[in-house]
Amino acid sequence: MRSVIDRVFLDHPGSVNESYGEHFVFAAGFGLTLMGAGAAAVVHALVPCLFERTASTTVKRLYPIVANRGAPMPAAAQRVVDDPRAYI
Repeated sequence: MRSVIDRVFLDHPGSVNESYGEHFVFAAGFGLTLMGAGAAAVVHALVPCLFERTASTTVKRLYPIVANRGAPMPAAAQRVVDDPRAYI
């Protein structure tokens, strides 16, 4: 019988070929990047001349990474995963 720990913490990361730690780092970086894009979109809503393309550019950059989870990743996309802060 599988443990609750396996179901809660390991099943999903395993489905994308990651350990819990790898998945945590990826998901946290991805989430923080999206939060930054969201903040830029809110500022853009208030002052339209600021951050004109930040949110859309971020989403376009992140989409191919998340759309291909679990598949071999191109080298350019892997660099974003390895250091997401460099692309924020």
